[in-house]
Amino acid sequence: MVSHKNLSELLHDLAGQLHGLLEFRYLSLVLHDPARNVMRLHTLETSAPKLDPGTEFAMDESPSAWVWQHQQPLIISDAERYLRFPWSMKRFLAHNVRSICSVPLTSAHRRLGALNFGAAQVDAYSPAELEIALLVAGQVATAIDNALSYEDARALQQQLARERDRLRLLLEVTNSAVSNLEFEEIFRAVSGTLRQVMQCDSVNISLPDPERDDFQVHMVDFPDGKGLMRKQLRIPRHDSGSGRVFDSGKPLTMTAPFPDWLDPHARKINELEGFKAICFLPLISRDRVQGILQLNRRTPNPFTDEDVAFLGPIASQVAIAVSNALEVRRIKEAQERLSEESSYLRDEIRVEHDFEEIIGDGPGLRAVLKQAETVAPTDSTVLIIGETGTGKELVARAIHNLSGRRDHILVKLNCAAIPTGLLESELFGHEKGAFTGAIAQRIGRFELAHKGTLFLDEVGDIPLELQPKLLRVLQEREFERLGSTHTQRVDVRLVAATNRDLAQMVADKQFRSDLYYRLNIFPITLPALRERAGDIPTLVRHFVAKYAREMNKKIEDIPDEAMEAIARYAWPGNIRELQNFIERAVILSPAKVLRAPLGELERTAAAAPANLNTLEEAERSHILKVLGETNGVVGGRNGAAQRLGLKRTTLIYKMQKLGITRLAT
Repeated sequence: MVSHKNLSELLHDLAGQLHGLLEFRYLSLVLHDPARNVMRLHTLETSAPKLDPGTEFAMDESPSAWVWQHQQPLIISDAERYLRFPWSMKRFLAHNVRSICSVPLTSAHRRLGALNFGAAQVDAYSPAELEIALLVAGQVATAIDNALSYEDARALQQQLARERDRLRLLLEVTNSAVSNLEFEEIFRAVSGTLRQVMQCDSVNISLPDPERDDFQVHMVDFPDGKGLMRKQLRIPRHDSGSGRVFDSGKPLTMTAPFPDWLDPHARKINELEGFKAICFLPLISRDRVQGILQLNRRTPNPFTDEDVAFLGPIASQVAIAVSNALEVRRIKEAQERLSEESSYLRDEIRVEHDFEEIIGDGPGLRAVLKQAETVAPTDSTVLIIGETGTGKELVARAIHNLSGRRDHILVKLNCAAIPTGLLESELFGHEKGAFTGAIAQRIGRFELAHKGTLFLDEVGDIPLELQPKLLRVLQEREFERLGSTHTQRVDVRLVAATNRDLAQMVADKQFRSDLYYRLNIFPITLPALRERAGDIPTLVRHFVAKYAREMNKKIEDIPDEAMEAIARYAWPGNIRELQNFIERAVILSPAKVLRAPLGELERTAAAAPANLNTLEEAERSHILKVLGETNGVVGGRNGAAQRLGLKRTTLIYKMQKLGITRLAT
């Protein structure tokens, strides 16, 4: 009995199990319903016509209720002579039952009801048989309690799953609404989930046409439709559910047969498409009804108040998307402006920043943040100095966000990532025909950053021949596009960053001194991660939580030995190297404990020369080592480029950047 998790299966098998223990011709199970305070019948076995399962008895007319209330067994020797509970006695006699043994069903957790045995003869149940009945009732109560608990848990699980699906839908709609200006794309993204979660057959959006005083269906998701509910369908303003909701601003539900006031054409569509229940919701944004969201069911299940309450926030988010789309449409109709600025902004929206926030509380980082806070309100040029992976872009963004230019754009450019021949065009723009491939005019990053901030990363990689033009725009706030003689004036705040020693580059004649002094007005030096050892545990926990969440894992423990090994490592690649290492560790962790590949740290530390503190120094040392092995030969089958897995031109560029003199070619 205790193996059953389904109450109906338990009741079906119970009768056959009990015949070997007690004599009975009638067996019934009656459970108490606390919500309604009645006793509900579950008939198990009887030779007479059965009462329907689910039949309810009032508490004052059932011996089972007395047994449940008093938690005592009840023996009725002769139902014909028993004066109490006349309605129940009449029912027992109709089943040819004269003797009744009713015992309480009580588990360790709750009082459940009563188990009733009935026999045809008088005085059928002796004290010994009562003891057996009580023992049986104890086992049956445990089994029923298990079954009811399982059914409750399953119902709760279904409810939670339904709520989860609804919340997921709301999140999906919200994310789409705030990240997209085209409500058609939002509709396509969420309509299928909306149909599934709300168990409806079709979803459509109608927008008002003020010129014709009616509505037009703009979007429809109706996979099994007959084509009557379709895009471009016209819906009258009067005598329609959409019109009433648009005028009142309140939701409306209706079920078949639909009201007489409904437009005959709409009634015909509902009839032919087989709709039995419809829900109309106003799409309200900026205190105006922008349109109507309509859900249709072919099943006769009406939309409940709970459904309407849940759909309210969905409609609000869709309304935002509709409002945004209408505004964009008006802007496009007023002025078709396809510019390089909008193209850049669209690209920027898609960019994922390396770090979500600045993590750490060490004195070095606090000093950096204090400097950023101090210089941000000014328009002074800032030079951020730090090794690769220390978070220079994050500091630049913090300076911009704390400045008076925060309402304007922050434009960024990595000077090392742009080929030398194209860097001038990227910075200052070009005119059509300025060079081969310049098929259209293009504005540069300085123009894009007008009134805002320009962040130039790896500024030490700007070639010498381009540096005077950069110096001019910093000093005079003017420049000419490539191929143009027209002077452009801009108002830009510059934040530059480098991982190189610009002062040494000036001494080596690789960087203009006047540009260096113009950039070095307010230098901020970011500490390397090895100088922020106290922040490493905080960073580790942050990245573990981040990647565990992204990979749908639950990592709760970071072993002390792993944390100590991570804190001891020098991290030449700084935070970016640590971030990548933790991501790899989370991938390798199958359970709740972080499994960090500490052997990689040991091998890397053993392979690195003891005096190398940066990736640039390690890279330079490795290239020199390979050049020594090839006697300075760069190209060819046995040259350094082939051994390093690089193209010859790429290696030469790296050598120039690192100040390595080529011995042979």
